[in-house]
Amino acid sequence: MLKRLLPVLLAVAGGFLVATWWPAAPDALRTLLAGSRHEPATARPDVTPAAVPEPEKSGLVRLTDDQIAKARIRVSPASEGRLSRHLHVPGTIIPSANGTARIAVKTTGTVVELRKGLGDKVAKGEVVALLDSREIADAKGEYLAARVSAALQKTLYERDKELWDKRVSSEQQYLRSQASYQDLKVKEDASRRKLSFLGLGQAEIQALPNQPEAQFERQEIRSPLSGKVVERRVDLGAAVGRDNLETELYSVVDLSTVWVDLAVSPSDMPLVREGQTVAVRAEATGEAARGRIVFIVPVLDQNTRAARVVAELANPDETWRPGSFVAAEIEISDKPVRVLVPATAIQTLEGKPSVFVRVANGFETRPVKLGRSDDDGVEVTAGLEPGETIAVANTFTLKSELGKAAAED
Repeated sequence: MLKRLLPVLLAVAGGFLVATWWPAAPDALRTLLAGSRHEPATARPDVTPAAVPEPEKSGLVRLTDDQIAKARIRVSPASEGRLSRHLHVPGTIIPSANGTARIAVKTTGTVVELRKGLGDKVAKGEVVALLDSREIADAKGEYLAARVSAALQKTLYERDKELWDKRVSSEQQYLRSQASYQDLKVKEDASRRKLSFLGLGQAEIQALPNQPEAQFERQEIRSPLSGKVVERRVDLGAAVGRDNLETELYSVVDLSTVWVDLAVSPSDMPLVREGQTVAVRAEATGEAARGRIVFIVPVLDQNTRAARVVAELANPDETWRPGSFVAAEIEISDKPVRVLVPATAIQTLEGKPSVFVRVANGFETRPVKLGRSDDDGVEVTAGLEPGETIAVANTFTLKSELGKAAAED
């Protein structure tokens, strides 16, 4: 037992003697031991320090071209543009008043032929119906009689004038012949105007002397404009004309141009003026087109208390049908801006509006300052230059990826 305790007693006695003769020994020993534990790596030339990885750049979303395509992230260069504001109003397609005609008769008669039906196309001046009318026959006969009488009296007048010039006949005979010719000429002109009023064209009137007598009662009814038949009001054999009878045969509408009847609230009327551009979209089919305001009714509607505004719309393919309801946008302002980006390109990051700029290995976030905006675009006043390519669609996907990367860090 004594042999086991002897080393311990010697160590304690040695420590007591060292502490007595060198009081700073414990501190020096501790310093020596600490230095050996924290010796730098360079003190050991046989050991190579490990490479420290470069930290990921903040605000960078790494994506390959394939990943961008799969995520349907669309990019586009920032560019100049025009900032437009619009007034949204409801509307209805109606036929243009300048392209609507009613084919009517101006004399009594009986319909003997109807050449057009509903929906048929007609050309300007085309014969659409035939009418038998005693009044027409009498007017044609009156004109032909006046024409023959005036032609005969003209010959007598020219002969009497020649004789008077030669002093063969009296001046009184010459003047009487001149007055008779002028009177018959007035009657001829009056009968011609009567035929024109009843609906005969100049070519028809000139062809009357060669027209067979059996067709004297026949009158051709022609369309005053090109378009489509939208209404037929009579049947074959119907009596038409004056004396409480039907006078209209057809209604024809030219749909190559239509009107958009817009309802604008009185508070918005100061923003609307003639000539402004109107974008029209069909609610049912999604068709879109652009027109211009041509007329503003100065009186408010008594029932709706809204102002009526009429826009003209080209309709060469007859896509826009009267009676259809549409949504319209009246362009009330249009200003140029230096940098205009779609509203979908802007995302809020850390409380600031930002865009995703396309870089070599993906997208990099960049805070920007915004100015005015319209229905689709936003003006960028600082932080982005024209020509820089940015993400303009599905940018929320990039924002989500950026949030995932921050959460992992």
